[in-house]
Order: sequence, then C-alpha cells, then structure tokens
Amino acid sequence: MSATDTMGTRRFGRVNWLGLATLTRREIRRFMSVWTQTVAGPLVSSALLLAVFALAVGPRRGEVMGVPFIQFLAPGILMMTVIQNAFANTSSSLMVAKVQGNIVDTLMPPLSAGEMLFGYLAGAIARGALVAVAVLIFMLVLLGGSVAHPLWLIVFVVLGGAMLGALGLVAAIYAQKFDQMAAITNFIVTPLSFLSGTFYSLDVLPRFLQIASHANPFFYLIDGARFAVIGQSDSSPVLGLVVCLVANGVILGLVWQWLRSGYRLKA
Repeated sequence: MSATDTMGTRRFGRVNWLGLATLTRREIRRFMSVWTQTVAGPLVSSALLLAVFALAVGPRRGEVMGVPFIQFLAPGILMMTVIQNAFANTSSSLMVAKVQGNIVDTLMPPLSAGEMLFGYLAGAIARGALVAVAVLIFMLVLLGGSVAHPLWLIVFVVLGGAMLGALGLVAAIYAQKFDQMAAITNFIVTPLSFLSGTFYSLDVLPRFLQIASHANPFFYLIDGARFAVIGQSDSSPVLGLVVCLVANGVILGLVWQWLRSGYRLKA
C-alpha cells in the first residue's frame, strides 16, 4: 500500500518519526558496535598527539594566546577529532551501502530526503559528540583547567559534526568506489583540517596565508572550540558561528537535493 493517500498526504504525518528514529538508531548502533575503533581509537590518537607535542616542544615553545602551548593545542585536537569522526561516520555508512548494493534498504522505506539526511547527521553528530566528551575529559584530567565557555563548545561540536557529516554524505554520494573516497579524504578533508589553525595561531602566518585560512570553514570550527575552552581565539566566535551556519546551510542544501533526486544512488 502506498505511503500516501489519494490527496498526496503521508499516512503517518508530515514527518515519519518512526522511520527517522530507526535510521538514527541504526547509525548510532553501527559505530557503537565497534566502539574500540570509533571511540577508544580517536581518544588514543589524541592522547598520542598531545604526548608527542609535549615531549617534542613542551615549555620551550612558550605561551600562545596567553596559555601554555599544550593547552592552546588541546582544543584544536579535540575539534579535529570531531571533524574526522563525523566525516568517517556518514561517508563509510553510505559508501559501504552503495558498494555492497544494500543502499536499497535505505531508499525503499517511506523516508523523505530530509528524514534520510537528518537520520544520517544524527549518527555523525552523536559520534562526534561522544568522542569530544571522551577527549575533553582526558584533556581536563591531564592538563587541568576548565572549559571557559561550555555552551560555545556544545554549539561548535554540533556544528562541526553536522558540517562534516554532510560533507561525508557528499563524498559518499559522489564517489563510486573506495579509491575515489580515499582521494577525497586525503586531498580535501585532511589538508583542510590540518591547515585550519589546529597546531598554530594565524599570527605566525604571512598575510596572504591568513586571508586564505579565513576562507576555510574548518578554521572557524577549530577557532570556535579554542575560544570555548581557553577563552582566546584568532577571530570572533560570533563570526565563526555565522560562517559555520552558512556553510552548513549550503552543504545540507546540496545533500538534500541529491538525496531527493537519487543522484548517483539509484541505478
């Protein structure tokens, strides 16, 4: 039986809450079933990065933005971890479904493009937030201190998870094989995340590179997380909020259109 009546109204209402909740649970259970890889792994990687920089640079680097270098570095590593995991969650989920041919299991149920989009994003944001909490607790225990602006941190973690979750869907929809997905990750996502001020303040860059960095949306995620944790940043957090909202709107609009049309999803 059709999911719509003769007047074109969906029988289960304007939003298929059951279908949306089911897709969300599937995405969360998918990464939680391998939590040693998706949660413990990023925590260990973040700890190793902090340890390496602490041993290699340590107090010799001096203060940056009025705090020790390691405390300056930690929020950037936290957000970079969120970025990597949110992207990996949606890109791997959709890409594996396409390659294995079971994408039909997601396309056949009565889910609109918006419901599919938000179901996938909910999983990406949940994974990013869970990793962020784990890394944050480790940072606070290891380095001491506190979070200067907790609400700002929540906002930027959610925006970062949504932005990279949506980019993961863009990459997975566009790519037709794992080699193409690896190319997008290695040549676009990873450089943008590493060249976003994670390991340095923009003050050390030449003027033209500072301008280029401000054109990178990832910079505002890193800078926003840094402001939230240590209370200092290279740019205004309000500007970062606006840029991230606009970037999310553009990327989400593109993904919604592709999901609605079945671009590179339907045979």
